[in-house]
Amino acid sequence: MKAIVQDAYGPADVLELRDVDRPSIGGDEVLVEVRAAAVDPGVWVLMTGTPYLARGGFGLRRPKVPVRGRDVAGVVTAVGAGVTRFRPGQEVYGTCPGGSLAEYAKAPQARLAPKPANLTFEQAAAVPVSGMTALQAVRDVAGVRPGQRVLVIGASGGVGSFAVQIAKALGASVTGVCAAAKADFVRSLGADDVIDYAHEEIDRDGARYDVVVDTAGNRPLSLLRRALTPRGTLAIVGGGHTAYRFTGGMGRTFRAPLLSAFTRQRLRPMFSRERAEHLEELTRLIESGAVMPAIDRTYPLAAAPDAIRHLVGGHPAGKVVVTV
Repeated sequence: MKAIVQDAYGPADVLELRDVDRPSIGGDEVLVEVRAAAVDPGVWVLMTGTPYLARGGFGLRRPKVPVRGRDVAGVVTAVGAGVTRFRPGQEVYGTCPGGSLAEYAKAPQARLAPKPANLTFEQAAAVPVSGMTALQAVRDVAGVRPGQRVLVIGASGGVGSFAVQIAKALGASVTGVCAAAKADFVRSLGADDVIDYAHEEIDRDGARYDVVVDTAGNRPLSLLRRALTPRGTLAIVGGGHTAYRFTGGMGRTFRAPLLSAFTRQRLRPMFSRERAEHLEELTRLIESGAVMPAIDRTYPLAAAPDAIRHLVGGHPAGKVVVTV
């Protein structure tokens, strides 16, 4: 099969389209014929090997898994002996630890769900990583409730675009932080107000927000706290992976729980888990019309390196998708 693979860490130039063996599946795994995949900052981390802290789990000198990509949408072609939730021919979406930028990918059945009926494969591929991250940040970590005021930083990005919609679906009033050029896009997601970060800072209205969801990763905790009410909740999503080569800006993630012990504000780092039940909840929201994935641009498989370059340098509005 064709796949996007790498032998060493580095920029997008290290990625190559090659012929590799089709993955073999275990008893609890599903083989998916990939129709579409997507890229996210985690793909960039695994490609570059930065922050260096990440190499402890993914390979010190080179990636343990050579095929890039995690988001996937496609058709089941084979199932392991222990698989009970899927059958060949079924349309699915989810995440693939073994890489999804390929013609075929394997995934544990616990990381897949039936594809939402009202989505194309391209739309479905845009959902899993960013959608599950946003769902857990807004619903589980921040505990957003009806009537609360929620600030989403990075509202036009992959996670942020889902976070705006999910917070609105939960009955919150949402303000999005983004560039002026993306203000209309963020409002189209349901945001009640928009802050242009180039001209206004997030604390322009004082300690106003019950919840701040920070997906951008580059503001100090002191500034984030100034936008929160005295008993507000901060959900830190990601660490600002491009900030520091060794830690990737994870310092805030480590400091937040310590500082939270000395304040009435809840400062909570968010570590996403990829589970079928999260996908199933996203399917419910999508099929009800409350949430829809936003796609900035699509690329063919051979141009996957360009998709990652656009993700990192282009500040896309929504997700960047790769078709197979």
